[in-house]
Amino acid sequence: MLQGINMVGDFEWEVPVGYVPNMRVPGRFFLSRALAETLEEGAVRQLANVATLPGIVKYSLAMPDIHWGYGFPIGGVAAFDMTDGVVSPGGVGFDINCGVRLITTPLKEADLAGKKRELIERLFSAVPTGVGGKSAMRVSNKELAAVMVDGARWAVERGLGTAADLVRCEEEGAMPGADPEAVSAKARQRGGPQVGTLGAGNHFLEVQVAKEIVDPEAAKVFGITEGQVCFMVHCGSRGLGHQVATDHIRVLEGALGKYRIEVPDRQLACAPLDSAEGRAYYGGMVCAANYAWANRQVIMHEARKVFSGFFEIDYDEMRLVYDVAHNVAKFEHHDVNGVSTEVCVHRKGATRAFGPGSPGIPREYAAIGQPVIIPGSMGTSSFLLHGTATAMQKTWGSTCHGAGRVLSRSKAKKEFRGRELREHLAEEGIVVRAHSDLALAEEAPEVYKPSREVVRVVHEAGLSGIVARLEPLGVIKG
Repeated sequence: MLQGINMVGDFEWEVPVGYVPNMRVPGRFFLSRALAETLEEGAVRQLANVATLPGIVKYSLAMPDIHWGYGFPIGGVAAFDMTDGVVSPGGVGFDINCGVRLITTPLKEADLAGKKRELIERLFSAVPTGVGGKSAMRVSNKELAAVMVDGARWAVERGLGTAADLVRCEEEGAMPGADPEAVSAKARQRGGPQVGTLGAGNHFLEVQVAKEIVDPEAAKVFGITEGQVCFMVHCGSRGLGHQVATDHIRVLEGALGKYRIEVPDRQLACAPLDSAEGRAYYGGMVCAANYAWANRQVIMHEARKVFSGFFEIDYDEMRLVYDVAHNVAKFEHHDVNGVSTEVCVHRKGATRAFGPGSPGIPREYAAIGQPVIIPGSMGTSSFLLHGTATAMQKTWGSTCHGAGRVLSRSKAKKEFRGRELREHLAEEGIVVRAHSDLALAEEAPEVYKPSREVVRVVHEAGLSGIVARLEPLGVIKG
């Protein structure tokens, strides 16, 4: 462990005020001793840098998938006071509302015997992938404005899903506060052809089987059983979200002097929440977040059609368990010194994990807490969990979003060969489909922390409780 960092709990570490100059609050992160070997000094410094931002409340936080990112570390969480606080694109990321949704099917693993490869090929044909992947849908500029305001509801109203899907999305698939005027023409141009596309990088559509039920009561409420075939969609706001971030970062860098905000890293460019620049970024970010919910809704619809046609099962038998966002800033009410207080929570590579009885989660899940989805990486386990009261007390109702990288994409391409990886996974019964071997090499399971250990930390620390373990059967990589 790095010098100057103190262990304050079984899995909880503190970065004291003074680790970098001008810290307003301490840093806190959650990590096991085994994962401590993967901790980057640069990520800890970023965590401490976040603690220098105006209006930050309590702590600068990071989850056990912590690693170096843009501005905030990935896995970073911070809440800001509504009067003195700021909003920062570095606390959200370029892929605004990158997120995951989990869908159950009435199938068992045996139903896929001899059919997995054809299923994956059909899904690969139905869902456009890759950096420049474009949808068969044609979304006009007027319709795009509706996508940015209505999110997943836009898709459902066009027959691309059911009303029940919306209830099982974070924010019901659309945050309030969207301002299409804050989205540039270039962002719209990039986003128009990409509704319903997976994208590239670590995005995926994965067919899975629920191998182990850890919490039978929660599993029953969430509608998942041992041996059940599921599929998971992981993607975000595509080129539109990236452009929104790029455009507003330039503006906010220029606003630092105007508002006399000093930051140790210009990647933490920010503006007061109530400033014109802050409101514009937030409104544009909400547009991108809503676009992402619509995007995942369309992808889910296309995948449901493939399953329905291939296995002759009803569309409605494929039930959305939940959709969670990873990269977003949101206005939420939390306990601050015993008083329910509105704050702006930034989650950068972190998942909301609201506990039992919290507002904003589906009524059917109220007694258990919000479903939390933490994906693995092609050959590794994914997990369904539930939010907890502890997360509400310690991390603004947040937990990790995945395993966390330990190797850059450039290094991964030097160390791994996509063809060998595909063959190795095939030997384990996992069918993988991607546009290129390089795309596979970048996302080899070995470039991530062990998902089981990361999930063990959040479970043991009480930030979320394990409900089920899912194993991959077939994967489409962006």
